[in-house]
Amino acid sequence: MAPNPKTEETPGVPARRAALRLLDAVLRRGDPLDQVAPPMLRPIERADDRALAMAIVQEALRWLPDLDALIDSATQTVLPEDAKARAVLQLMLAQALRLGLPPHAVIATGLPLLMGGPRRLAHGVFSALLKRGAALPDAPTLPSAVAARWEAAWPGRTAAIAAGLATPPPLDLSLRDPAQTDHWARELGGVSLQPGHVRLPRGQAVESLPGFAQGEWWVQDLAASLPARLLGAGEGRRVLDLCAAPGGKTMQLAAAGWAVTALDKSARRLERLSANLARTRLTAQVVQGDALTWSPEAPFDAVLLDAPCSATGTCRRHPDVLHRLAAMDDLTLLQAQMLARAADWLAPGGTLVYATCSLEPVEGEGQAAAFTALAPAPITASELPAGVEPTGQGWLRSDPGMLADAGGIDGFFAARWHKL
Repeated sequence: MAPNPKTEETPGVPARRAALRLLDAVLRRGDPLDQVAPPMLRPIERADDRALAMAIVQEALRWLPDLDALIDSATQTVLPEDAKARAVLQLMLAQALRLGLPPHAVIATGLPLLMGGPRRLAHGVFSALLKRGAALPDAPTLPSAVAARWEAAWPGRTAAIAAGLATPPPLDLSLRDPAQTDHWARELGGVSLQPGHVRLPRGQAVESLPGFAQGEWWVQDLAASLPARLLGAGEGRRVLDLCAAPGGKTMQLAAAGWAVTALDKSARRLERLSANLARTRLTAQVVQGDALTWSPEAPFDAVLLDAPCSATGTCRRHPDVLHRLAAMDDLTLLQAQMLARAADWLAPGGTLVYATCSLEPVEGEGQAAAFTALAPAPITASELPAGVEPTGQGWLRSDPGMLADAGGIDGFFAARWHKL
């Protein structure tokens, strides 16, 4: 490969350097990948190079324990966890074993990341592993702390959850008009797992798909679409969408006929929500505010609280959550406080739905069991996709091991109550 005269670097090296910085930000600093990626990738000119950098780091994070096991099997002395050579090898192996990139291209773009460092070591380890036919298992090995926690929480489900993480998920769309489900499934070449939903293979250029510019649908994981469905048709009634940005649930509620107040504390995320509303030609009252200090002028007929959480249920699309976990005590306290406030804002006869995209019972089942301010309103099987059943308590619990033959689903929890 000839050096690029503009950068004096081999083409492709800037993308790998960005991937290395992203990996370090997640593993060393505990930063969320989707927050640090935009500024770190912005200097890379080509969109496909930015996408490649993200794909490399996501696959490295998805398979990290297995990549480390391969690296350790090929070194006489175990490399420190934070060694730069280990990180570079993680990225190189992810490219070769998961993305199928040619070994010579991986070497040419990987070794420059170790300029002045142990390039010969990295080259030798990588070449030795490929020469002996090294391969990854069928399903990723979960980080030991995660595996122990989930096995205790979900006995017998850990293997299925891990298998659900083996590949990035397909593309799920929520439709503005559920009556058009068959039409959009045919038009887009997808399948529907529930009215108002279409699933497409991953890798689609979303903005170029039919119906995007016209606002006929938006991207939203099937599991993430379930909590808003539990409120039913709005018929002009008032609903509060707490922690509303980036707006998937707000759009669902508006499309279902609710008069929506969308509350979120992030001005930047509310800008994205407003843009999504404009594209889909849906309306909502958008309010910037903190749910712990804000108060409505009048009670609502329904409240949907998609509470801040660890987001471990999104690990198949955000594998970085497997390697960083926020302080659970802080999160669970916040969730309980928001639940109590949401209940106070409900009119008599109103409905409250609480949801988290978490696989941690303390953020889901534990919160629902402790909440006694309202009367339970059990979720029924008819409200959920085939293959997802309500729990014995009438709650929703999904995990990435479910619907495996149909492309999987994120991990979510939801519970519902009525105010008497």
